[in-house]
Amino acid sequence: MTNNGKAIVLTDGKAGHENQSKAFARALGLDFQLVPVKFKSPFHKVLSYLFDALGIRTVGLLQGMEGLFASPPNHQTTKPPNYQTTKPPHHQTTKPPNYQTVIGTGSGTFYAAKSLARKIPGAKCGVVLYPRGYRLSTFDCILAPSFDNPAKLPNVIEIPANLVANDADFYERGVAAFRERYHGETGNLVGVIVGGPNKCSTMTAGWMKSQLDAIFAANKGAELVVTTSRRTPPDVESLVDSYPWAYKLIYSKDHFNPIPAFVQLAKRLYVTAESTGMLSEACTFGSAEVVALDNLRPGPHKFRRFVESLRRGGYVDGRRKIDLSAEFARAGKLMGL
Repeated sequence: MTNNGKAIVLTDGKAGHENQSKAFARALGLDFQLVPVKFKSPFHKVLSYLFDALGIRTVGLLQGMEGLFASPPNHQTTKPPNYQTTKPPHHQTTKPPNYQTVIGTGSGTFYAAKSLARKIPGAKCGVVLYPRGYRLSTFDCILAPSFDNPAKLPNVIEIPANLVANDADFYERGVAAFRERYHGETGNLVGVIVGGPNKCSTMTAGWMKSQLDAIFAANKGAELVVTTSRRTPPDVESLVDSYPWAYKLIYSKDHFNPIPAFVQLAKRLYVTAESTGMLSEACTFGSAEVVALDNLRPGPHKFRRFVESLRRGGYVDGRRKIDLSAEFARAGKLMGL
């Protein structure tokens, strides 16, 4: 469906956040315009929590980004939307966009999204991820991951994984591009997606060798394919490169993205557990069984909670796919769509 209104999607410049906002807008049937937003400094972000607690919404968003927010860079080519309710000139023959929805993902957009929505008559504000530290009741809709243990409130909708903005056309193009590079069989494809270490995970060549040895032993006769990422350590990449893959993408040598094809074609996908975006995509699209390769550090951190939540739902170590149609329908009602 497509609504008459159009969404303003605030972006903090992080691709993972921006893609989730796009996915939310598309799920609501809304066209959208991207508008960059950035706090002037970490101190100004801290101030936003205080201002929010006091009910202050003085940010002057998008018209120069005064207050807590920096002006867009000079090279910015996307003009911010004109959301002011001014009378159009007599020669204007087309109606301006009807912005009735503001969407943001991540802590860099939460305060801006709710503040801007209050400045547009009748507009609603929806955010993705959990706006911890802000007044939850003043968002119209919050799509919060289960691993954040969100509060049970009427405007909070729990979701099991990150939103993914891809669609059928995206995967069709991805498969076509992959087939131009790989001409082997795909009927028994098994994919491996290798990320890299972060504050809650490790990745060593020794650990990776144990995982790859087990994968090859468990999938004899399969067409084994692999991709590393920009976060994969060099020694791990060298190890991955040494195995007899039917197809391999070593990111330091080639930036092609075979993951859409892996998701669409594989019967089984192994994904390193810190790769929340890739796990979310693998658990949402395709038909593969998804296996998380556990490189997580001990402790009850959010990465561990994320993987365990997916496992309990049957999305990891199983073939069940995430269906958010009911959640999106509820979100649409909260957003007045």
